Amino acid sequence: MFVDEAKVFVKGGDGGDGAVAFRREKYVPYGGPAGGDGGKGGDVVFVVDEGLRTLVDFRYQTHFKAPRGENGRGKNQHGRSADALVVPVPPGTRVYDDATGELLADLVEPGARFVVARGGRGGRGNARFATPTHTAPRFAEKGEPGEARWVRLELAVLADVGLVGYPNVGKSTLLSRVSRARPKIADYPFTTLSPNLGVVDLGEGRSFVLADLPGLIEGAHAGSGLGHRFLRHVERTRLILHVVDVAAVEGRDPYDDYRSIREELRRYDPRLAERPEIVVANKMDLPQAAERLSAFREKLGPDVPVYPISAATGAGVPALLEAVWARLSELWAEEKAAQEATQHADRSAAVHRLRGRRPAKEDGPPFTIRKEGEIFIVESERLRRIMARYNFDQDEAVRRFARLLKKMGVEEALRAAGAVDGDEVWIGEMAFELSDEGI
Repeated sequence: MFVDEAKVFVKGGDGGDGAVAFRREKYVPYGGPAGGDGGKGGDVVFVVDEGLRTLVDFRYQTHFKAPRGENGRGKNQHGRSADALVVPVPPGTRVYDDATGELLADLVEPGARFVVARGGRGGRGNARFATPTHTAPRFAEKGEPGEARWVRLELAVLADVGLVGYPNVGKSTLLSRVSRARPKIADYPFTTLSPNLGVVDLGEGRSFVLADLPGLIEGAHAGSGLGHRFLRHVERTRLILHVVDVAAVEGRDPYDDYRSIREELRRYDPRLAERPEIVVANKMDLPQAAERLSAFREKLGPDVPVYPISAATGAGVPALLEAVWARLSELWAEEKAAQEATQHADRSAAVHRLRGRRPAKEDGPPFTIRKEGEIFIVESERLRRIMARYNFDQDEAVRRFARLLKKMGVEEALRAAGAVDGDEVWIGEMAFELSDEGI
């Protein structure tokens, strides 16, 4: 089974809670606070495993939750941070946020890592809140919740060369001819329903990966047939081998097929139309092929090289492979030069940033206030995070939170918005009452 799409839920581990504790030792009557911090929750990390080829494992397990950190303990003992949950993914995996559609990561190189859900920070123990004027705090933070999200995984196979063309033009036969790959071959359209990879070995250390990609049909750019699931794989290839049935066994015109496939690539992504390409005229072993080849070349024009072959007999295949290797060598050299130029530019930019002034931090408003009926609602991402770390069963936590609201100007802003004593105020999932003593 080839699976190239999956949707999974990931959640980082919650941080451990801080402890409220005091030193209780003989001859030390006022030992002071000794509550330790909670440990950090584990991250969920995607790591590229080059031994994987599909996303099939994610069809059977769709939830990945990292362990939480340990709680803090007395005697200033901090809780242990949790280990990361490492999830292997195949090379070529793209990770999207399912809610926003944002591309989060494109994992290509073996061993590449991406933290898809971070674990929450551990809560601070009461020893952290001791001051000269408040020597015995009975307040400790809860652990921060870990990040949680649904993500969509898409796999695009990694290959140096991709075979494209209409169904039944001989792509699978060519792959089996030049590599050890053994794709399913039959005399009907859409025999190949998933990409097949093969390594072409030309000897003397010369080799490349060739992918037989499922056949295109008209309308693929809009999702018809295998649609986007096919075209996604074409994006990864450096070089396209465009295979046409020059003998027109199924009655289609080779040139019309060629133009149709080119148009589908262009409409899906204009950059694919600019991808380096070699045209392969297959089925030259059939009687009508030679005559049709001349007409096909004439329509393409002299600027488009065409390599006539017979994948069934092997005729013309060695010359084609040498041409592919020569073109790949040029492309690899261009990529290397571009990477070196990018690395040089990145180093120069880093030096410039270190020498220059740091830009001023631009923050949005710390909170907003709106009214629904008789209720005032305070919305603030910062307050939401803080409240997740406060244990409101502790009286001191409530007092600290009230002081924080006053310091941030929330109480003043509420009164400016028309709130009076006794009005109900919601912050996050909690309701408060406004009074002379604050919220």
